[in-house]
Amino acid sequence: QVQLVESGGGLVQAGGSLRLSCAASGRTFSDCTITWFRQAPGKERELVAGSGWSGSMNYADSVLGRFTISRDNAKNTVYLQMNSLKPEDTAVYYCAARLRGRAKYEYWGQGTQVTVSS
Repeated sequence: QVQLVESGGGLVQAGGSLRLSCAASGRTFSDCTITWFRQAPGKERELVAGSGWSGSMNYADSVLGRFTISRDNAKNTVYLQMNSLKPEDTAVYYCAARLRGRAKYEYWGQGTQVTVSS
């Protein structure tokens, strides 16, 4: 079992920044791929950025160059630094964990709302 808790969401003006945190507990954190997803009203959930257990990172094209994912294995936490925010970044942001060797994201946080005003 892995428990995930997101924090750091809020309301920000366009061009501003926020840092989201995903704190994990319950399992060997370093063996997990942790990925941030987001879902806006009326839209499908989409991948934002991922941090692999091997150290790999990946980003959606829409956030490349603006968002940075990082992880601190000592603190069992993954961060998403979001800069140059746009109104279209408004969504509920979720972090999810996929165990090493597994194909699916089995563990999800409760989500944190990010609202970017124009």
